[in-house]
Amino acid sequence: MPELLSVVAVIGGIAAVLASLIALAARARRRGATGAGIAGAMAAYDEAFHGTAHDTYVEVQAQADRTVPIPAPDDR
Repeated sequence: MPELLSVVAVIGGIAAVLASLIALAARARRRGATGAGIAGAMAAYDEAFHGTAHDTYVEVQAQADRTVPIPAPDDR
């Protein structure tokens, strides 16, 4: 019986920790406190594993600026 009680206590503790983390995440999302942290973490990850990401972004923006607008069908 003591083994069962310890297993139940461990499972209950894990459930309590998960519930508190879920509540904390929901509160942070409501307050909008997660945007900058996640953006910073993803920028660091992107820079570490995709070193040419910035160069690619600059090239895509340059290509977007070079596109010629298509005239409307009724323009002559």
